[in-house]
Amino acid sequence: MNFMTPERTEKFKNVADRRQVNLTVILENVHDAHNIGAVLRSCDSVGIHEIYVLYTDENLSDENIKLGKRSSAGARKWVRVHHYTDVELCFKDIRKKYQKVYATHLSKDAHGLYDLDLTESVALLFGNERDGVSEETLKHVDGNFIIPQVGMVESLNISVACAVSIYEAFRQRDAKGYYKDNPSTTAEEKAIILNEYQERNRRKPGSILPNKVD
Repeated sequence: MNFMTPERTEKFKNVADRRQVNLTVILENVHDAHNIGAVLRSCDSVGIHEIYVLYTDENLSDENIKLGKRSSAGARKWVRVHHYTDVELCFKDIRKKYQKVYATHLSKDAHGLYDLDLTESVALLFGNERDGVSEETLKHVDGNFIIPQVGMVESLNISVACAVSIYEAFRQRDAKGYYKDNPSTTAEEKAIILNEYQERNRRKPGSILPNKVD
C-alpha cells in the first residue's frame, strides 16, 4: 500500500478538478508505441481523462493490435484507454458522451484548427501518417479540420498533430476559465476521478486498472 502524503492527496484533487470530461481524442490504426505514449502524455497534460483507440485496418495482425495495447500500458496510468475494433460500437459509445466529432482530414470543406470551437463537447479523430482517417470512420464525423502549415512538408507526426490540436483546445478553454471553474465536470464526476486515481496510486508500480476492450 502506497502512503499518500497530504501534498500528494492535494495534487490528485487538483488534477481531478481540472479534468475536462467533454474533451477526448480518438486514434485510428495508430499502434506505434512512441506515438501512443506521446499522445497519452499530451492528453494528461491538458486534462483529458480518457481516449479511444480504434483498430480498423484489416492488414493489422493480432500481434500489431496487442503491441498497440501494450504500448499504452505504461503511460495510461492517469488516462483511461478504450480499445475498439468495431467502428459502429466505438462511435456509438463516443456519441453517448461527446456532442461533436472532428477529424484531421484534408477535404474541400475542412476548417482550420483555429476556427473550431473546442470549448464545446468534442472528440478529435486522428489517423496514422500513412493512411490518415479511413472512409468508414469519416461517415461518423461532424466535420474535418486541418492544421495550418507553411512549410514544404504537408503533414505532421500523429503525436505532434494531436499535441498541437489539444493545446489549442487548452488555450480556448483556459481563456474561458475552464481550468478554474470547471463547467465540464460535475462534483460527482470529479469525486469518481479522484477515487480512481487514488486506487491506481495504491497499486504496485507498472500495475494499471483494466480498460475497456471491444
